Amino acid sequence: MNPSASLPVGVLLREWRQRRHLSQLDLAGDAEVSTRHLSYVETGRALPSREMVLRLADRLEVPLRERNRLLTAAGYAPMFAERTLDDPALQPARAAIELVLKGHEPYPALAVDRHWNLISHNRAVPPLLQGVDAALLKPPINILRLGLHPNGLAPRIVNLGQWRAHLLGRLRQQVIASADATLAALVDELRSYPAPVGVQDDDMSLAASVVVPMVLATTMGTLSFISTTTVFGTPVEITLAELALETFFPADAATGEILRAMAKANGSAN
Repeated sequence: MNPSASLPVGVLLREWRQRRHLSQLDLAGDAEVSTRHLSYVETGRALPSREMVLRLADRLEVPLRERNRLLTAAGYAPMFAERTLDDPALQPARAAIELVLKGHEPYPALAVDRHWNLISHNRAVPPLLQGVDAALLKPPINILRLGLHPNGLAPRIVNLGQWRAHLLGRLRQQVIASADATLAALVDELRSYPAPVGVQDDDMSLAASVVVPMVLATTMGTLSFISTTTVFGTPVEITLAELALETFFPADAATGEILRAMAKANGSAN
């Protein structure tokens, strides 16, 4: 059970404000309310209206899942629905996801949820996972665990120190933004995996390049990827708000040629 689930709405709002490094004056100005009223809300001397809760949550960039918690704490009904991707209402979104994944072939692409668990992937992904321990491929498959675990892709990632620092830095930013306890635990788990000799996970110079590639050794040659992340624009549904598409592009001409050859060998060339 989330320890914050039973906290008063004022306490929750204050925690989000402090997490965003905003003063009461800053937030009050952004939300166009008086500092005095905001203080009363945070201390429980005033109960915010439903509109006020949503306005403050918007200014604080609170995730939709947590906005529902704020509404409930204030005595209001949750506003944002959460469905599975198999729900008929989300079929257009699911179709769009599969279209993007397939359209990205012969380059790898996958869809993940808020905890980096695999939702879907295209046909370019499985050939890259050869040699990965079968235990890591049992659902739910966590992509970050798969990438950094010593029985996963880690032994084949040529620039493991740089890629590891990049992923851990990105994940820590997600924890700050979302206050998600599961993600925080995942950071601790990933940091417990063996790191290359002399690598410090907090040394951000390892990930200071404009673009951090993932360089992967395969039986067909060394592949170098750059990645992009795509999210749904202005979603009002929790599942879609928490979903991301990770697409990988060749960082050099040789990688593109190898991927096209792999696709042809597996009968998935466009």
